[in-house]
Amino acid sequence: MGDARRFPPEVSVLAAIARADPRAFADLARMCRPGDRATLFDAQPYQDQPGWEIVVGAPMLQMVRDASSPSPGPAPPVVKNLSVADVPDMLELTKLTKPGPFSSRTHELGEYVGIRVNGQLAAMCGERLRVPGMAEMSAICTHPDHTGQGYARLLMDEVARRMLARGDTPFLHVREDNTRAIAVYEAMGFQVRRLSNFLVLKRV
Repeated sequence: MGDARRFPPEVSVLAAIARADPRAFADLARMCRPGDRATLFDAQPYQDQPGWEIVVGAPMLQMVRDASSPSPGPAPPVVKNLSVADVPDMLELTKLTKPGPFSSRTHELGEYVGIRVNGQLAAMCGERLRVPGMAEMSAICTHPDHTGQGYARLLMDEVARRMLARGDTPFLHVREDNTRAIAVYEAMGFQVRRLSNFLVLKRV
């Protein structure tokens, strides 16, 4: 509608505006009910807009996998494709670990893979946003009972392998203050492309 777009809430709370001005925010507001949330990536710090209340705001790095990095090898047998039957477990894991917005139909945006331990979904990773030639890794998370096993890296390697095989460049977003994750991503060949502002807004 006008200068704004958004996914159906059950798919994702991600939204977009053509530019950060009152007209675009008003267009976005007309697409939302009171209490609805919208998540934006903006190059500039957020300025208060009528009809919106900021819930979360944080500097966010966009990292892109270095094309010269070694290609990931084949996925180990422990990595499994996730489907609609896995959605309840995916929602439970993302609610616990909070890797970013994840809704009941977010898995429809791309392929998701996971690792189960004794039937429990221990870790998962998938893809979300896609633009020509690039695909975003998303929902990278590990259950607290299964950290330290290297599961996230196995899954990221598999998702990157699939993206690279179809000609897409993998990218991801990470909070600027998450130095531990940034170090892991850099070791995997990711490089910082740009700094943006991550916003979660609520329609009032």
